[in-house]
Amino acid sequence: MSRRPRKAMNQINVVPYIDVMLVLLVIFMVTAPFINPAQVELPSVGKSATPPVPPLELTIKADGSYWLRDRNGSADPVRVAEADLADSVRRRAKAEQPVVIAADKSVRYEAVMRAMDVLQRAGIARVGLLVKPVP
Repeated sequence: MSRRPRKAMNQINVVPYIDVMLVLLVIFMVTAPFINPAQVELPSVGKSATPPVPPLELTIKADGSYWLRDRNGSADPVRVAEADLADSVRRRAKAEQPVVIAADKSVRYEAVMRAMDVLQRAGIARVGLLVKPVP
């Protein structure tokens, strides 16, 4: 008897893999309605909806004088002595109102730092510098 040489099989039978995938698909489709999506807590807009309070403006002129102006109203600047600076700012500042310092170009940096130090010792938490943008 002559034996025929066996030929190598070069195809893969994919039918069992398709059956397994269909069973997994059915399992996922049945269990999907029972899964609760995570609840996302969105931030509230209560505080950010309030408009920001315009700052108090402390101007230091070239002669070393201090001028205080409330940008909230149309009041003219009031001259303030350095010794009374902390009291004047505390009287005029509302809760959480920032103070900006606008100094003349010729004012020494030490005078600006001294004013910032006085304001921070007075309990003013938000102190900034006002600058002129370059055109």
